Amino acid sequence: MFASLLGIRLLVWMGRTIPAPPPPGLLDTLGEVEVTNDARSGDGFRLTFTVTKGLLDYDAITAGALEPMTRVVIAAVMGVVPEVLIDGVITHQQLAPSQEPGASTLTVMGHDLRTALDLTERNAKYENQPDFIIFNQLIARYPQFGLVPVAMPTTSIPIMLQRTPRQAETDLAFIERMAQRNGYVFYIEPVTVGVNTAYFGPPSRVGLPQPALTMNMGADSNLKSLSFSNDALAPTGVEGTFVEPFTRTALPIPPLPSLRVPPLASSAAAPLRTRLARDAAHQGPTDAALTALAASMNAADPVRGQGELDGVRYGSVLRARRLVGVRGAGFAHNGNYYVERVTHLIRRGSYTQQFSLSREGTGALLPVVRP
Repeated sequence: MFASLLGIRLLVWMGRTIPAPPPPGLLDTLGEVEVTNDARSGDGFRLTFTVTKGLLDYDAITAGALEPMTRVVIAAVMGVVPEVLIDGVITHQQLAPSQEPGASTLTVMGHDLRTALDLTERNAKYENQPDFIIFNQLIARYPQFGLVPVAMPTTSIPIMLQRTPRQAETDLAFIERMAQRNGYVFYIEPVTVGVNTAYFGPPSRVGLPQPALTMNMGADSNLKSLSFSNDALAPTGVEGTFVEPFTRTALPIPPLPSLRVPPLASSAAAPLRTRLARDAAHQGPTDAALTALAASMNAADPVRGQGELDGVRYGSVLRARRLVGVRGAGFAHNGNYYVERVTHLIRRGSYTQQFSLSREGTGALLPVVRP
């Protein structure tokens, strides 16, 4: 752990299975920490150490604490309770020797615990089991990582005579395929040191929004930069038909309500592009509707915001996969957004957070946001 002049402390624990404080002196050589939380692509981290060469090799390498597949927990302490940014494993090392004293660096990079689910391919079948039940079984294979499954129910219940879910890939690839089929997301998010939530369900838009991102409001401003874009071609409508099995009549796919609830914008963008759900022709009405819903859910939101905030002035850790309010940007772009991505960059004396936001349209739904 090291403390900055700004009152923000960094906690880094490591271990092969159970994270613990690292060897003495290792964190004294830690110069920079970068953690990225991404709602679509998963989380990752990068640690940069200044290393010194001993008699045979660099000390940080011979110590063995930074070996591949070592578990790493990184947390920011802003007050009393640590905010765990990532619980992951080291997957890559990069050594940059230098002839200048004190200029050699060792950079270790890694991903969240989803990596542990992506190491072994399996062949399996799951007869008469809906996807969320299968998900719980897969997560139960990894008790050593403290994974607590949180699975939202899925509507399709496969009957063995019609369809049997089959796995011919890693657990991670199979879970992601099930998530895409249902219009869901899958991620692993730390709760505290050593305990993680494995979430399988629609993007969560419930709960109290995080402290607001503020600009043009004097002393309350906490942003270094902010910009917005509106991609009119991002929303996608889906149409198609399925064949009724008894009369062999082609019927239109019944609509299902969107999983993006509650809405975040007062003026949602209408889809300009239409896709045909070609795979739905031989499905039943429920599966066909689910196929169409998943296709529209997997399309990106049209309105996106990007920016950077001062972690000290913000006074909190901005979390991905949650809501946050924006104020001071004008009525069209004020209001609540879904946080898709946050990159935390921590150095001694500096803590910045770069973020990416999204929602389905323009216009604030509420006149005010949480300060």
